[in-house]
Amino acid sequence: MSARDLPVIVGVVLIIVMLVIPLPSWLLSLLIMLNISLALLVLLVSMNMKEPLELSVFPSLLLILTLYRLGLNVSTTRSILGEAEAGTVVETFGSFVIGGNPLVGFVVFVILVIIQFLVITKGAERVSEVAARFTLDAMPGKQMSIDADLNAGMISEHQAIERREKIQREADFYGAMDGASKFVKGDAIAGIVITLINVLFGIIIGMMQMGMSISEASQTFTLLTVGDGLVSQIPALMISTATGIIVTRAASTGNLSQDITKQLFAFPAMLYVTAITVAMLGLMTPMNDIITMPIAIILAFGGYYLSKAQHDNVQKEMAVSEEEVQVDEMKSPESVVNLLSVDPIEFEFGYGLIPLADTNQGGDLLDRIVMIRRQLALELGLVIPVVRIRDNIQLQPNEYRLKVKGNEMARGEILLDHYLAISPGVEDDSIEGIDTMEPAFGMPAKWITDTMKEQAEMFGYTVVDPPSVVSTHITEIIKSHAHELLGRQETKQLIDHLKESYPILVEEVTPSPLQVGEVQRVLSKLLKEQVSIRNLPVIFEVLADYGKMTSDTDLLAEYVRQGLARQITNQYATEGDSLKVITLSGRVEKVLAEGVQQTEHGNYMSLDPMISQTIVENIAQQIEQSSMQEQSPVLLCSPAVRMYVRQLIERYLPQVPVLSYNELESNVEVQSVGLVNID
Repeated sequence: MSARDLPVIVGVVLIIVMLVIPLPSWLLSLLIMLNISLALLVLLVSMNMKEPLELSVFPSLLLILTLYRLGLNVSTTRSILGEAEAGTVVETFGSFVIGGNPLVGFVVFVILVIIQFLVITKGAERVSEVAARFTLDAMPGKQMSIDADLNAGMISEHQAIERREKIQREADFYGAMDGASKFVKGDAIAGIVITLINVLFGIIIGMMQMGMSISEASQTFTLLTVGDGLVSQIPALMISTATGIIVTRAASTGNLSQDITKQLFAFPAMLYVTAITVAMLGLMTPMNDIITMPIAIILAFGGYYLSKAQHDNVQKEMAVSEEEVQVDEMKSPESVVNLLSVDPIEFEFGYGLIPLADTNQGGDLLDRIVMIRRQLALELGLVIPVVRIRDNIQLQPNEYRLKVKGNEMARGEILLDHYLAISPGVEDDSIEGIDTMEPAFGMPAKWITDTMKEQAEMFGYTVVDPPSVVSTHITEIIKSHAHELLGRQETKQLIDHLKESYPILVEEVTPSPLQVGEVQRVLSKLLKEQVSIRNLPVIFEVLADYGKMTSDTDLLAEYVRQGLARQITNQYATEGDSLKVITLSGRVEKVLAEGVQQTEHGNYMSLDPMISQTIVENIAQQIEQSSMQEQSPVLLCSPAVRMYVRQLIERYLPQVPVLSYNELESNVEVQSVGLVNID
């Protein structure tokens, strides 16, 4: 507990003491003045803050101040009824402020209670209730807006976290204010009840116990009670006003004084109209001109002063803007530098697909892309750049396309009011729809209406909604081009992240013996064959072992693949089932090994075109035969020729994984379903 906590703790203890122990009149007067001072301070702070969260402690503060005021009421009631006096402050309010007339004082007290209870308190309570309801209802939309801004690159991850925390704090604040406003209402009711009790029982006690006459008892106890009520209700009125100010400042940009002066006097011409109206009232009615004319003159002068100030501000702004334009023209005559940047990933769509991305129309594309980035970060170990989403009127209404580094990589067309039914292999003529191809994997499919959905599912079709079709297509395209998205800058970020946990390992690899560019090429080769680089510690362990022996990134990538044998095995082998493979005959491997040419710039394979074509055709034939049996085999070969086999079939069979014997765990069961040979 620090020294700053003591005043609050002592104050709460003092409230408990006031409820139980009688206090001397001088201390009671001091506490009453402190109550008035605190209420005034809260009112002034509420007027000068810019947003409600700047005084987020207000609901709790309101409860403590209300309890403090009720404790004072108990203490003053005890003093009034027991001693017929309650200190100089209460006596001053009861005699000097209301002129010693108890009836006038009682009327003033009743008016204050009515103002507080029926106007300010009731209004603040209603505003708090509505604000809490609308704030909670708006939370999902605000969260989606933050995700959209984050996905579009308009804000950083840290800014998104801060904005989410602010939204949560706003919801908690308005919810607390909704409950705290009930304390203000209860306090007003308690003030009325306590005043009636003090007057009634004061007269009885004065007559029966203190020997006063009825007039003397009425005079004494009414003045004291009204004085006590005024010193209690004036701070309560200020606190209620502060409550109303706080809950009604949702749309304000500055403090209350700035907002009032800026917005109320934003139209100087209206001051002229008001001045003329006041002057006419003075001239055409029995009102005294001495009262109306000064007000009209002040309003007219204010309108002239504000009009002149606005004109001067406009001239200054025009001069500044012209100067800025001249400076910009001198620095950049055509201002085309910003047009040179290319987004890593762009998703463009026609105007007919706007509901996909419009959250107001139920579109969740932005949320899906956020999930895609998270999914690919887990699968590939790569932080996918922000996907820029924009509409393009040059595309067909239902058409979309995906660009990677400015180049179009995929294009598709969807029907938002249909479902995509992917064929199970044997199509049924009773399923009516528009024939098409599934964009991500190129499988035959149909666009069907909602009425055909259940029937298509019964016949074995895989039915997918349009947003899922688009998100699947985006996922597959990004996965197949992930190696293009990994540059040196992204690699440096991965290395820096790894260095936080494995500093010695990173220092052993880079900058010597491998530069960042060489590490990037190794990681890119892994991603190109759909090998996740998430397990960076293992990758760097291998690079640390073999980086000093060779700088050939192709060879280093092969060593890394062997170091990731367990990961690669789990990627393609299903637990409890054998791994289906197509192997190369010894003759084919010998031909490939003899075709490798070694140069000072690296190794490459040089084969007779007819032999290369024959090998590729035989591999394709074996893959097709396996596909007919609903099998997805991998191509298995020796480590010496694996990367050359991959280079050979990469253009024609990019989806076929090529593994070496060293990349498989010893405990995996391998089943050969084909053999590639040449005559």
